Amino acid sequence: MKILVTMSLALLFVVSGILPAAAYVGPGAGLSLLGAFWGLLLAVVAALGFVIFWPLRRLFRRDRAKEPERAPVGGPADEALPVGSEPRSRTL
Repeated sequence: MKILVTMSLALLFVVSGILPAAAYVGPGAGLSLLGAFWGLLLAVVAALGFVIFWPLRRLFRRDRAKEPERAPVGGPADEALPVGSEPRSRTL
């Protein structure tokens, strides 16, 4: 009981000695805080959105993209090119 009274008096003494701060925080600091908060909030929402929608996007792409038909063997794609030649000309 004696410890409780001592702690209560110590807390009362410390709290009564606190004075209000005589400082002014301008509107620039508040706007900077709001901008940082909105940026952080949007980053978290975007990250969650990517995590949630990535599997759905892959699922839709897999259904839409079927394997194209291949050219028959022996067609123009199977012909060998001479050494040093390229299929397209490169110009600067």
